[in-house]
Amino acid sequence: MESEVLPGRSFPLGATVYPEGVNFSIFSKSGKALELLLFDRADDPKPARVITLHPKQNKTFYYWHVFVPGIGAGQIYAYRVDGPFIPEQGHRFDCNKVLLDPYAKAVVGWENYSREAAMRPGDNCAQALRGVVVDTSAYAWEGDAPLNIPHADSVIYEMHVGGFTRNPNSGVSPEKRGTYAGLIEKIPYLKQLGVTAVELLPVHQFDEQDVQPGLTNYWGYSTIAFFAPHTGYSSRRDPLGPVDEFRDMVKALHKAGIEVILDVVFNHTAEGNEDGPTLSFKGLENAAYYILEPDRELYSNYSGCGNTLKANHDIVGRMILESLLYWVADMHIDGFRFDLASVLSRSRSGQPLEDPPILWTIESHPILAGTKIIAEAWDAAGLYQVGSFIGDRFAEWNGPFRDDVRRFVKGDSKTVATLADRLLGSPDIYPQADREPSRSINFITCHDGFTLNDLVAYNEKHNVANKEDSRDGSNDNHSWNCGFEGPTTDTTIEALRQKQIRNFLTILFFAQGTPMLSMGDEVRRSQLGNNNSYCQNNELSWFDWDSLQREEGLLRFVQKLIHFTQSLEIFRQERLLEVTYASQKPHIVWHGTELGKPDWGEQSHCLAFTLRHPEASEHFHVMLNAYWEPLTFELPPLGQSERWYRIIDTALPSPRDIAEPTAAPQVRRRKYPVEARSSVVLMARAGSV
Repeated sequence: MESEVLPGRSFPLGATVYPEGVNFSIFSKSGKALELLLFDRADDPKPARVITLHPKQNKTFYYWHVFVPGIGAGQIYAYRVDGPFIPEQGHRFDCNKVLLDPYAKAVVGWENYSREAAMRPGDNCAQALRGVVVDTSAYAWEGDAPLNIPHADSVIYEMHVGGFTRNPNSGVSPEKRGTYAGLIEKIPYLKQLGVTAVELLPVHQFDEQDVQPGLTNYWGYSTIAFFAPHTGYSSRRDPLGPVDEFRDMVKALHKAGIEVILDVVFNHTAEGNEDGPTLSFKGLENAAYYILEPDRELYSNYSGCGNTLKANHDIVGRMILESLLYWVADMHIDGFRFDLASVLSRSRSGQPLEDPPILWTIESHPILAGTKIIAEAWDAAGLYQVGSFIGDRFAEWNGPFRDDVRRFVKGDSKTVATLADRLLGSPDIYPQADREPSRSINFITCHDGFTLNDLVAYNEKHNVANKEDSRDGSNDNHSWNCGFEGPTTDTTIEALRQKQIRNFLTILFFAQGTPMLSMGDEVRRSQLGNNNSYCQNNELSWFDWDSLQREEGLLRFVQKLIHFTQSLEIFRQERLLEVTYASQKPHIVWHGTELGKPDWGEQSHCLAFTLRHPEASEHFHVMLNAYWEPLTFELPPLGQSERWYRIIDTALPSPRDIAEPTAAPQVRRRKYPVEARSSVVLMARAGSV
């Protein structure tokens, strides 16, 4: 006989396990009737038990709640809510739709799930998603704790959990390919590469069906549950498996000294616009969760994905904050990258706010105080806040770094002066005197756009496979195919592409700021010119593990470049370098082909600079030649006992392109000929004549 339910209480939100049973609480201000559905199995077409909640006994203010004795972790549940369906007033209640708890910590039902069934009229219970009750205290962390690696000591590796090991050539067993467990097996590769943090593309539960028919939402920017790890990345099929396997991955990465940063999507959800499905938020309190147009039947679309979360509504802001706190406190996450973070600075009506409450709360919350918080400081509706994002703690993706370095290496005019700013930590963008240069997240490529290989192999995007007639993806890529579009057997073009890739990487790691490397760029991962592979869950997007052998020279270059630059104090500075000739503080001096005479002209294509950290006895001279002919650079004079040694010359074939400091060849001349489109790094140290 089923136990009698109790009224329960309004907090905490979600499903909370107690020794005697589970308390359920959910927000729905305008809902008139609510049912809690309990299922025995994830694939049951109907609930085993339906509990009707009464407004007098089971509602406190805006919150519906009930305590169910005799159940616990692993219980599968969902809701139905009845209320007004008046779209012109912002209400979209539908008592026929089964709704997912926004606070669900695990999600099941994917085997029978139909996005289409959630869009059309009628009951969708047999094809709906359900939440799982999770007891987060029942896990052995074995003393695991956040690593708290400073930005200045960090190298970020942006990666896709599924795509990293899904390829059959990954060497991972079939049942673990593309999973959290599969990633664990590849941690030795990440350690050897030298990265200190993985930035995971969205792992919050997302809707893989939110895409064109016949394709898969691969990237995951289609969240439906902000507290649940994506089930599709788990090798375990039991309801609680994804939660524990995710934590196993975090614990293993921490043991290896690697932080875990999550790419979080608090700007929109998988429910889309007025034509989209009713999965959760729409059916609970549509007008609270989403920014609506003056015609409240329509959704404001500052995200470019159909709808926009109303982040500065109290209810939504609290959900965002509690999600972040959960991932830090219970899942041991080290930081977050906020996708289209400028959306979070918009008011309830969509206007930009000078002091957005949710962002200030994130900035100042004590539980988040030790985490990395990184903003993609723009949105899809033209709000661009790079250099002006709120607060003191947020680091920012430096979009201008990407574009300006691409333009310089490509050989565009009017690039040298801006390149100097990017190398120095972008003081033109971040003029605050006390801002750490490492708060600039420097990158050449990311998931969105060309891979590093395709940046030097394609002039145009090739997105036909996305079934959008190539309307999708950026048209402004600053790419150059080096003389031929796509793959080629021409050895001259291939050598130039290899050199250009090394030029990009040299600039990335010799610039002040926190470098970010995109998955597979170290082995020339290609998407065959597709610069928007969000829907390509196939070998086009997956990491090709055969490329480790095929591109062993480039992989060696990247490994040594990371390990070398990470060993230097000059790249750990928390203040901008002084631009001066004589200083006992870390400093930089600009040059051209002649010492002390940088060419800032519009047609200049070269720049040299000397980096010095006197206290750490670090002294480097870097020469960058983006010109299509060789140039000879003067070398700075050294003390009587010092000599220049060549660490990097991207014009040389592997393994001569990069050398260990102790094995670097001595440079015995006062000038250095830098080949066309190449980069050279020299290091000064004591040596013999």
